[in-house]
Amino acid sequence: MSHKIEKDLICIICPNGCRLHGTLTEGGELEVTGNRCVRGKTFAGRELTDPTRSLTTTVKTAFDDFPYLPVRTDGEIPKYAIAKVLEELRSVLVTERMTCGDVVLENAAGTGVKIIATANLYA
Repeated sequence: MSHKIEKDLICIICPNGCRLHGTLTEGGELEVTGNRCVRGKTFAGRELTDPTRSLTTTVKTAFDDFPYLPVRTDGEIPKYAIAKVLEELRSVLVTERMTCGDVVLENAAGTGVKIIATANLYA
């Protein structure tokens, strides 16, 4: 690591919502203040080194009775890949009836994460 990274965060892991101040030193050491539980330190470390997010959105369908299908990632994706995943999803058109949990897209934007349906498309 060639430089020090500092960031103020609000932890979203538990209901406490701790206000954290995280520092990743030049030597790679993580310093976190403001956390009320150990999970806050882990959260801050991930946010400073490799932030990830779950993504929820909708995709178009070929059905007049259900023109959009709500979908989500089945895991977290790197924050930098969100725009690429959304761009890829803009070209998706669901042409068959699906149920909640069915895979809409495998390996979204090369992340290894699937996009799954979160609603049923019944006839």
